[in-house]
Amino acid sequence: MTQLSPRFSAAVEYARVAHAGQTRKGTTIPYLYHLLGVASLVLEHGGDEHQAIAGLLHDVVEDCGTAHAKRIREQFGDTVARIVADCTDGSAESKQSAVTPEGRRADWLQRKRSYLAHLAQVDAYSLLVSGCDKLHNARAILADIEGDAGLAVFERFTGGMDGSLAYYASIAELLSDRAAPMHAAFERVVARMHVLAGQEQRGQRIR
Repeated sequence: MTQLSPRFSAAVEYARVAHAGQTRKGTTIPYLYHLLGVASLVLEHGGDEHQAIAGLLHDVVEDCGTAHAKRIREQFGDTVARIVADCTDGSAESKQSAVTPEGRRADWLQRKRSYLAHLAQVDAYSLLVSGCDKLHNARAILADIEGDAGLAVFERFTGGMDGSLAYYASIAELLSDRAAPMHAAFERVVARMHVLAGQEQRGQRIR
């Protein structure tokens, strides 16, 4: 059984402060909800404390700025910092460089292509955390599709419905190919998303 030390509590507080005022897209739910959910999935799928802490902090650089990378390394160590880096898809600063809808879409597509290539090579230790992040996001989107938002939920995302579904289909294939612990659960969620969207999952990928 994974033992959690005061470092885990410190990481919860770090994430709470860093993401203060941020909410899940299209909702008033504090963003910490997602981070706690990812850490929980990491533990559910056999992760250790380093991985669970990285689950809590995986979006700090991406959403709050690159200055956090050094602070995470200093406070939580090299292992956690490496996992966070492996889970980071761009930074808060780089995402602000694209200002037009077309520019944001092009930037999104390039980041997703690069991140998929990165996930294909990253070690299994970091992949577990990234996969749990993607699983929690996919479950949240599916819950919104099946709830009041319906397919309009995809309007919240830069990739739109087609891009988002292609991205999740690509991740599902990658996680399956690498036999990641959460791949079966992820595949079920993504398959359901495609059914509700009236799209074929087979052959749909980020190119």
